Amino acid sequence: MKKEQKHETDYIDKYQNEGYTTNYLFDKGCLIDAETKYAYQPDEIYIVAHHRYEGMSDPDDMSILYVIETKDQRKGTHLLGYGPTADLEEAEFFKDIPEGNYSTNADINELT
Repeated sequence: MKKEQKHETDYIDKYQNEGYTTNYLFDKGCLIDAETKYAYQPDEIYIVAHHRYEGMSDPDDMSILYVIETKDQRKGTHLLGYGPTADLEEAEFFKDIPEGNYSTNADINELT
């Protein structure tokens, strides 16, 4: 039986162990590679997996962990808050990623 992942950090650690080590930040309408400072546009991003979370003590405390690969083969993660306190510009950025750039696979145990 697979161990259930309870927190975002559990998945982040697991993906980092699988080579998804780049941290991405959202700034000025772009997803920024924290190391190289390259500013990615939506069509340069591929979503390998995503995981949704609700806060244990507050269901309005919600987030999505995106597991990302980029057009230049960088791999990492980005944590997006959503719900009543979400950054609308950041949420729109992820909506603008082409549908064909999203994988239907959301389970790290299925990654090859």
